[in-house]
Amino acid sequence: MHNQISNFKRSATQFAFGSITLAVVTLASFYLQTHFAAMALVYLLVILLFSLIGSSVASYALSVLAIAALAYCFAPPAFSLRIDDPQALPVVVAFLTVSIVGTHLIGRVRQEREAAHEAAAQLRRGAADLKDREKRWHAIFEHNPAMYFMLDEAGTVLNVNTFGATQLGYARDELIGQSVLGIFLKEDRAFVHKCVRTCLENIGQSRTWDVQKIRKDGSVLWVRENAKAMLWADDQPIVLIACEDVTERKRTELALQRSEAHLAQAQELSHTGSFGWNVATGEVFWSKENFRIFQLDPQTAPGPELVVERTHPDDKASVQEIIDRAMRDPRDFEHEYRLLLPDGSVKHIHARVRATRTATGDIEFVGAATDITAARQVEQQLRRSEAYLAEAQRLSHTGSWSWDLYSLDFVYRSAEVDRLFGFEPQETVSIETIRSRVHPDDLPRLQEVQRQAIEGKEERFEYDFRILLADGGIRRIHSVAHVVVGSDGNVRELIGTHMDVTEQYAARERLENTLAALRESEQRFRDYAETASDWLWETGPDHQVTHLSEHTSAAGILATGLIGLPRWDIACDVEEEPEKWRQHRATLEAHLPFRDLVYRTVNRMRSPIYVRTSGKPFFDLNGNFLGYRGVSTDITALIRGDQTEQELRKAQAELAHVTRVTTLGELTTSIAHEINQPLAAIISNADACLGWMGRQTPDLSAARCSVEWIIEDAIRASEVIRRIRALAKKGEIEMVPLDINDVVKDVIALVARELVNHRVTLKTKLTEALPAILGDRIQLQQVIINLVMNGIEAMDAVTDRTRELVIQSSEDGTGYVQVTVTDCGVGIAEDDTDRVLDPFFTTKSSGLGMGLSICRSIVEAHAGRLSVVRKQGPGASFRFDLPLHKELVP
Repeated sequence: MHNQISNFKRSATQFAFGSITLAVVTLASFYLQTHFAAMALVYLLVILLFSLIGSSVASYALSVLAIAALAYCFAPPAFSLRIDDPQALPVVVAFLTVSIVGTHLIGRVRQEREAAHEAAAQLRRGAADLKDREKRWHAIFEHNPAMYFMLDEAGTVLNVNTFGATQLGYARDELIGQSVLGIFLKEDRAFVHKCVRTCLENIGQSRTWDVQKIRKDGSVLWVRENAKAMLWADDQPIVLIACEDVTERKRTELALQRSEAHLAQAQELSHTGSFGWNVATGEVFWSKENFRIFQLDPQTAPGPELVVERTHPDDKASVQEIIDRAMRDPRDFEHEYRLLLPDGSVKHIHARVRATRTATGDIEFVGAATDITAARQVEQQLRRSEAYLAEAQRLSHTGSWSWDLYSLDFVYRSAEVDRLFGFEPQETVSIETIRSRVHPDDLPRLQEVQRQAIEGKEERFEYDFRILLADGGIRRIHSVAHVVVGSDGNVRELIGTHMDVTEQYAARERLENTLAALRESEQRFRDYAETASDWLWETGPDHQVTHLSEHTSAAGILATGLIGLPRWDIACDVEEEPEKWRQHRATLEAHLPFRDLVYRTVNRMRSPIYVRTSGKPFFDLNGNFLGYRGVSTDITALIRGDQTEQELRKAQAELAHVTRVTTLGELTTSIAHEINQPLAAIISNADACLGWMGRQTPDLSAARCSVEWIIEDAIRASEVIRRIRALAKKGEIEMVPLDINDVVKDVIALVARELVNHRVTLKTKLTEALPAILGDRIQLQQVIINLVMNGIEAMDAVTDRTRELVIQSSEDGTGYVQVTVTDCGVGIAEDDTDRVLDPFFTTKSSGLGMGLSICRSIVEAHAGRLSVVRKQGPGASFRFDLPLHKELVP
């Protein structure tokens, strides 16, 4: 609107000036009486002139005004619009045409000129603005606190801003024209190249990445690169990269990551998991360690219900109560409970929770759950250790204590200290009470220890004192103590132990007495060694004798001239026992020690002797074999004693056999009865069988029963004969596992008739399922038969009471089976009790006194013992004990 008013005003002004000009020209033309055509030409020039300097509208208006003036002023008659001159009309038409066309053309030219001027002005302004923008862009590119790089598609730097080059420690010229990969770490160059290629493949799309760059001085900085590929003026692609220094941010991130890693590591090491719980939103956070403590997959959604589910059944109620109370009344709390895990293990958890309020006003619980299983186990172990320590102190009679040197009172004393002094547990004990328990002669020593400790003259004390007991006895105490220095540098306490060494003192006295006796025994042994038949010997690497004890030759134990001979040349039984000597020589060649080699040789009197020898190889410092050293013993007497003992055992066996045969003779009546009884039954059953078979219709079933009874009686008779033959048999001892009850039952079958003939009642008390023993059945039967027959004979004179014989078997719980034979006869005189088992001792007028002696020999050969048992009332009781068969004992 403003422009239209301005244009109108300018057109009006031009029209006014143009009108005045036309008026002046018209007056001048009247004055000069100018021709009509010339006047039209002047008017045309004025109009065209104003067209050049004015607006087109004003020019058009002046054209109309000029036509009017021509028509009015110069066309006759005067003041008439008619034009009578035929030449005037073309002039007017031409004037009008030229003025309008000329005005239009001039207006167009003027507009184009003005547009050209305006375009030129705009071009000048655009150039200035472009130059200004270029300056501003260059300033921004150069001085912006960010690195800018321009790369071609090969990765060569086309341009870089000064800030970026300076940030990397380079001048711009040092980077331009170089590969951009040179400012990256070697391990990152492939990654950067890939990122640049991705940008070139996606023209116009931005891509961002973080990477490390190397400064010229070798230091490294982190940058965040924002890159975009675009086409340059010649349609060549370039990559523009803006780099932001994020080193501090990365350091912060790395520090945060390290902090988080350290926190996670610390939680793992301390077995402490953290958690958060927003009560309003129900949002729950658990740390990784919390999942590990509860043995849950980190992908599991945590929550209070999961805690209750994992809680030990005995603790679930308390945990649920804590959770419910926290929801009702949010406050800090601390709780300890147990977890029962899927693998059956139990964990102890200590939870500490703090209630906080978030920015939105919600209540949030933040806490930590610590796995204190190890601590609880340590506490249990500590309690066990304390119990063990107390028990160890009780067993070793050693008490521990701590004594305050200034208050003269126990800071701590163990239960064993109370026992040593006779104090009640937890009893308050005064210094006077303690002094009253210490022997008066030892009080000065204890006071001296306290004084030296306070003065710091010694740090460790070891002393003895005595305690007076209430019963008048004395308890000797050995004490070891050391000082404890307080924070002020002064000695505050004595810590130590009291050990009851009363037994040690007694043992020391006994030891001194024993040492005296030992020295005396040692002298006796030395005297014995000098006169004993043992001798030392030594052989060389070739096993020839190089040394013998001197007293052997003087005593005539060995033959002379043995030096230089090997042992197998000295022995006389090499040909008799070649295998023994082969093994011995193999041992010597292997340089191994040997023991108890027994061989036969001769002494100086050419009498045969037996030698037992043992030896050990010896070597020099370099390990070279030097020979053997050893000791030999003349065991001729022992060998001959063994031979005599074997002869004696043979004689005893002969005597035992004779005794058994004699016993069988005594049992002839019983044996005949035991055999006749089944024989008579056999005859009766045979007659019955014939009767059943002789019927008109034989009764086969009854006959079969009779035959079965015949077989049973025959077996019974055969068993009696077997027992008799076994007793009469003379053979080697056969040690086999036996049930002693079976042996007793065999004997009862043999002596049954003797018991009846002598009117003796037999009672048996046999314990069932006794463990087996290892023994010879025949010899043990002989022992029981002898004891039973002795009991029967001892009751022959009894007429005033029932003749009763009792056989009893049992186990004593110490690894022995016992068999006891008890009668109610005349008994054994008090003076004869210790001699009744001796050989040739008898109270019978016709006895040899060997029966019980043989029984004792048999029992002792079975590693048992036979003894007389004292009993109340008349009669005698004999018992023998036999060890259990170890291989059969469970």
